[in-house]
Amino acid sequence: MPGRTWATLDGTAFEGQADEFYWLWMLATVTYGVGDVVTTVALVRFSGRVDEANVLVRTAVDAFGLAGLVGLKLAVFLLCIGVQVAAIDDTDDPVVVYAPPAVLAVFGAFTTTFNLRLLAG
Repeated sequence: MPGRTWATLDGTAFEGQADEFYWLWMLATVTYGVGDVVTTVALVRFSGRVDEANVLVRTAVDAFGLAGLVGLKLAVFLLCIGVQVAAIDDTDDPVVVYAPPAVLAVFGAFTTTFNLRLLAG
């Protein structure tokens, strides 16, 4: 929509639902952005008995250390934000619009829980 910035939902089918968007992105940040990163770092750097299974993450960590892991996570976040912004402009289907942060939150919760299980032994 012309004249609309990406930071607002005004003029879309999701007008007035900003709280849902913010809370879903907060959940994605806590689970994927913090939980997964912290537990992955604990496993890879301090555990010694577990190696990173994801080839892309392992390559990024081997090449750039912790900055590679964080950079990769930020790239995924930015990609998901871009997908959501494009979806808001192109559709009024809530499944498509809410999917990027929801997928990150579910994936983050799963990997954090899995990593914690590995840390516990």
